[in-house]
Amino acid sequence: MKEKRIKILFTIPNFDTAGSGKALLNIAIRLDKTKFESQVACLHNRGDYFQEVKKSGIKIHLIDLYKNARPISKMLYECSNLSRIFKKISPDIIHSYHYAADYTEPLAARMAGVKWIYTKKNMSWEGPSYRGWKLRSWLADGIICQNSDMLKIFFPDWNKANLIPIGVDINKYKKKHVNIKIKKQLGIPDYARIIISVANLIPVKGIEILIQAFKQLSLENTSWRLMIVGDTSTKYGAKLKNEISIKSNLENKIIFTGKQRNIRELLDIAEIYVQPSLYKGEGAPIAILEAMANSKVIIGSDVPGIRDQLKFFPDHLFPAGDIDSLIKKLELFMRKSTSENYELGKSFYQYVLNNYDISNEKVKIQKYYKQILQG
Repeated sequence: MKEKRIKILFTIPNFDTAGSGKALLNIAIRLDKTKFESQVACLHNRGDYFQEVKKSGIKIHLIDLYKNARPISKMLYECSNLSRIFKKISPDIIHSYHYAADYTEPLAARMAGVKWIYTKKNMSWEGPSYRGWKLRSWLADGIICQNSDMLKIFFPDWNKANLIPIGVDINKYKKKHVNIKIKKQLGIPDYARIIISVANLIPVKGIEILIQAFKQLSLENTSWRLMIVGDTSTKYGAKLKNEISIKSNLENKIIFTGKQRNIRELLDIAEIYVQPSLYKGEGAPIAILEAMANSKVIIGSDVPGIRDQLKFFPDHLFPAGDIDSLIKKLELFMRKSTSENYELGKSFYQYVLNNYDISNEKVKIQKYYKQILQG
């Protein structure tokens, strides 16, 4: 008799930004189809990356997944209605990729008698959302942590919490022949050497630290350019871009590309990748792994998430927010030749291939799903 497949319902607010959505889809499409069935639920069908989900052929449900916590009587009524939708879909496990401290979805899953787990995607915990995180975690049947700091700080002695680092599609980001049109399209001279950072442009990313460091180094390193890839329509992004535009000596040296889909082609033309995130840290910045897969020299701030990914490259970490330390790190690699940096980048490629290939994450998650169902 054919074994019944385990149905996983992946939930997420939207696919407006590709970060969490990409991580979700990377796993959903790779689960062993003889043993698992993937479905997705989100709030609406907007967002560029939603089209990628549609192309995957995975069944999509548009559901109002999150309820207001007050008044409690109304919340319980709405959670009961949501539980009936979950029962109709009848997943074996609901796996949430929501970044916030919502506890109404897991409550509805409990009402439906469905196992519910979530991936902790950021270092948010203390403050106004603390009780929400605690309740969300208490209601969960399982918690996937993306870095070791999460496990130690948030979930000490919690048996339901498990460390499963995020993985990357190595082949998708592996360095290829440079598209010579890219530099021309961005107004970058052919001779220019490039430092790149790819980020959701919000304050915690610390891009202003990178800009300040590059500003000081660019005076003597005239062939170098800084390329910042991210949505400049955010308040933080618009402010950074505006500040550069009024400084004529930097306008042609710091390039804001805006939001881009062709990340690999942009990485192909760069030599150094910098992630200058601030003290709070990150869950697991996939952009660093993509840059490693592209054989870039990586520099990152010593914060949660990044320190896990660079733990075997301690000399490439700098104290968060320390401009002088970042300058020293950058200067070291800016002085090297392009071929020297490429050779160094190969060690990052080999490291990500051995430790962060997406197939490793898939195997660990499939094993975790089975553990959840067993008990």
